[in-house]
Amino acid sequence: MNKWLPFRLLCILGLALPAFSQTSAPALQVFVFTHANVIDGVSKDPIRDAVVVVSDGRIDRVGPAGSAIPPGATVLDLQGRWLLPGYVDAHAHVTDAAAARRALLSGTTTLRDLGVNHFADIGMRELNHAGVADMPDFVAAGYHVRPHPAVEFFLDFPKLHDLMNGLQGPEDVRQMVRAQAERGVNVIKIMATERAGLPDTDPRKRVFTDAELAAAVDEARKAGLGVAAHAHGDVGARAAVLAGVRSIEHGTYLSDATLAMMKERGTYLVPTIATVLDLIDPGGDYDDPILSMRGKAMLPRIREMTAHAWKAGVKIVAGTDTGYGPQSTRRVPDEIVELVGIGMRPMEAIKAGTSSSAECLGIEKRTGSIRPGLEADLIVVDRDPLEDVNALRDVLFVMNNGRVFSNRLDLR
Repeated sequence: MNKWLPFRLLCILGLALPAFSQTSAPALQVFVFTHANVIDGVSKDPIRDAVVVVSDGRIDRVGPAGSAIPPGATVLDLQGRWLLPGYVDAHAHVTDAAAARRALLSGTTTLRDLGVNHFADIGMRELNHAGVADMPDFVAAGYHVRPHPAVEFFLDFPKLHDLMNGLQGPEDVRQMVRAQAERGVNVIKIMATERAGLPDTDPRKRVFTDAELAAAVDEARKAGLGVAAHAHGDVGARAAVLAGVRSIEHGTYLSDATLAMMKERGTYLVPTIATVLDLIDPGGDYDDPILSMRGKAMLPRIREMTAHAWKAGVKIVAGTDTGYGPQSTRRVPDEIVELVGIGMRPMEAIKAGTSSSAECLGIEKRTGSIRPGLEADLIVVDRDPLEDVNALRDVLFVMNNGRVFSNRLDLR
């Protein structure tokens, strides 16, 4: 390994070296949560007045009130508050450490970064795995695979300069997928249609052929990777499903026939309804009158489509499509609230933002639920989110890999 690589990663993330002496892995403690109402991400009903033991950064056991407390443990009496898995954001665009910390503060302990420059997502993933306490875990996608790759891609891969005029055919697509797989991404993101978040694009318009989409999926599979396909329009989305992608991102104009195919093939849907609201609202990640008008047209369609998908049995997952920037106004609970609005029960919508999302990302054996052996990625909210799902917006406590990142509980 290049001895300068760790330093380069820190520079990419915009961090000074001394900062990590304060945030890198403190000694792991044994924590015991008592009098906790637990939504574990897998059960049909909550576990009331439970005891949850965290040891060595992992969930050790979940037991009834009065269970034995290990000697020397730090005891957190939740006094009837609600303990949940940390949110797993299936669709984000986090580019630096400050944004990553904002995500973590909101309760997002894991996120899938679907398009950033210079592989900052890989750097942040490795910091999390090294034990940095204030960094969520990342499922990294690197760059979008799109007809005209970002110019930054060629700064990382100057030998692929022949692709600067655009990806033209299956072999060009394979080259871009291979390059990212060799760099160490966890997933490939491909654009099957144009974006909705630019005023001069048409989100219905397809951008890759059947052969090009199939090449991306095939090359990703050779590397053991799944593919997430950005697709608003039905034609592009249907082609992506037929090619074998693992998830459709957005899906605004999906037909019932395409949804039925997704159900049959087990393709996940990440609708990101809340980001369409962001198109409409002033400020946030988008603030453009053309996009506001577009969002007003898209919002009833994406809500209707997601409701149809839920009724058809398609696996639905929560994603924000935000960068968690200083002006960002959307978080995972906003998407969970939208999913309840289209007809999902609160418990199922919560799973869409925790365990089901982890399953989509292929990390369900590591995180996303409160089960013995899994990473202790945990949040606490004050009130019952099954009665009022808006309670999820106010996260009082965040534990990341068994370390306390944020604590606003009054535990005196």
